Parts: sequence; C-alpha cells; structure tokens
Amino acid sequence: MGRPRLHAGRGVGPTPRLLQELDAGRLQLANRIVVAPMDLARSTPDGLVTQALCKRLAHLAQQGRVGLVECGHHFVGDEGRATARQPSIAHDGCMEGLRREADCLHEEGVAAFVQVSHAGSAADPLLTGSRPLSAGGLPCPGAKRNHCLPQAASPEDLARVTGDFAAAARRARQAGFDGVEIHAAHGYLLNQFLSPLTNQRQDIYGGSLENRLRLTLEVVGAVRSELGADMSLSLRLGACDYLDGGNTLEDVCRMADLLVPWEPDIDLLSVSGGMCYYSRRDSVEPGWFADSATLIRSRLHVPVLLAGGVRRSSEGEALLGSGACDLVGIGRSIANNPRWAELELSGN
Repeated sequence: MGRPRLHAGRGVGPTPRLLQELDAGRLQLANRIVVAPMDLARSTPDGLVTQALCKRLAHLAQQGRVGLVECGHHFVGDEGRATARQPSIAHDGCMEGLRREADCLHEEGVAAFVQVSHAGSAADPLLTGSRPLSAGGLPCPGAKRNHCLPQAASPEDLARVTGDFAAAARRARQAGFDGVEIHAAHGYLLNQFLSPLTNQRQDIYGGSLENRLRLTLEVVGAVRSELGADMSLSLRLGACDYLDGGNTLEDVCRMADLLVPWEPDIDLLSVSGGMCYYSRRDSVEPGWFADSATLIRSRLHVPVLLAGGVRRSSEGEALLGSGACDLVGIGRSIANNPRWAELELSGN
C-alpha cells in the first residue's frame, strides 16, 4: 500500500508514541492514530456506498497522516439495520461500493478496516420490516420509549446471524479491506447477549459470563475462518456497562481471561462502553473507558485501542504513556478538522 512512515521533526528528540509504528497482528501500522468508526450517514437508502461517503472517508484519512481508518458500522443482515443511511455489507450487490470504499483510503496511504454489526433490538423495524431480535424480550436501558420490544433469538436465528457475519467478512476480504472489526459494544446484538441487563436466558447463551460471551466468540471464529491468513480481525468490546446490575470492572477481568485462548485469532481489541453506549455520565476525562482498557491490556498480549473524548495529541500521548492502550482512537475532532493531524503533531 505504500503507507507513509511519519517522523517527529528532523531527527530531533525521541519519536512521540503516537507516531511509532505498531504490529497489529497481521498488519503493520505506520503510527498509532486511528480514526474511530463513526456513523457518517452517507449511504443510499438501500445501504449502498456513495461517492459522498468515499469523499468523507478520504477526508478523515488526513492525507495519509493517520495509521488506520475504521469505516463505521455496516449491517451484516437486513434485519440488523440500525439507521436509514447506514451502509450495508449484507449482499453481494454491495461489492462495487465496498471496493470503492477500501480503495479511497488506500489511495490516501492508510490502512482500512470495515466495522460489521447487527443492531439487535436497536434495529429499526420501519427499515427492516420485522420485529427486532435480541437475547430476550428486554430493551436496552437507553432504548427509546416507543421502540418495540424485541423477540428472543432462537438457535436458528443465531446460526443465521453468525453466518451473516461470516459472509460479511468474506465480502470485506473480496473488497480489499485490510481488516474487519466486529461490533460487540454500544448496546448492539452481541453486546445484548453479553450484558446481564438484557440477557436473562436460561440456555447455553445465558447465565454465566462464559455463556453470555459465547455468541461473540462464535462470531469471532466464523469471521476469522473467512478472513484467511493475511487479514486482521478487531473486536470492539463493550466490556463494562457502567450501570447498576450490568457488567462490572470485575467482569471485565474475567472477560479478558476468557479471551486468552482466542488471542491467535484476534489482532486488535477496541475497548469501549457496553450498555452505557459510547459515553459515560460519570467521566469527562479523555479516554472514557481507560479503566476497562487498562485491565484488559494487563491480561492479554493483543494490542488495545482506546477511544472516547480524545481531542488533543497530548491526551493521546498520556493514555499511551499510562499503559491504558497501544493505539488511540480519535473521531469527531478529526472529522471536524481536516488538518488535525498536521497541526497537532507539529505542536501548533
């Protein structure tokens, strides 16, 4: 791909941590700045990638100054669609646009991941035409009051959903992406199985933390089988719910232990929020989920990505220096400033 290798100044002083290279499993990143996945709402009503979406993604690449751009969540099956302008990776008819999506980032000299998701109970029935699926009939704590109650996914439903994730990974590989990120955070389907706030099942997918994590790990296995030896796999994990009755920091430690056998399959762990979604009411410090990320990083050898409220390069440097993460995700600050990387990394 010819990704650029960035340097801090002209050989003066140590290279900032943000600009140091990193091996993320099967992929070497030029630096540790990641454009976090965002819902850019620029697909067609059918979920096809548009030129406007590609133009926006190229803008986020900051002229090759970031190491990785994660394209915002693409729905893996029609029943799992969350929003009207969300892009699709659910059908082979999406392939032309997906190829353009990957190509536009490679042309900017950055690596490209595509995030894949199933919204579960957060799916919009007006878009899908069906009652949403979830672990059971419980809504997410942050669900809209007028949102219909979901139905409990049957074993057949779960087999189909797992197959949809696998097929999405195959399309990502054929489209030329460097990696796939599985979305298991922010109150979407996999997170709905993981959290005790929404999962009160009595079968092998409910009860213990090991059982609640089962669906996510089945999806990890199915996706890895489609990616082959050269593509990277990232897991965005909604580890802690930060809500009464939800997954706690103690549970986060147990999750990390359960993920240890899967380290050969996972190249990157993106630690985010669970049923609190992508923010925290009790924290405004940059790197909102640093406590969860630090615990996971201390137990696994997989590089950890942390996003949430990071606006300045100095904040990212501090998170890297504290041991909370190996990569820093930055979203809205880069989206709002086409020169963010240039200005921040030059010290201006």
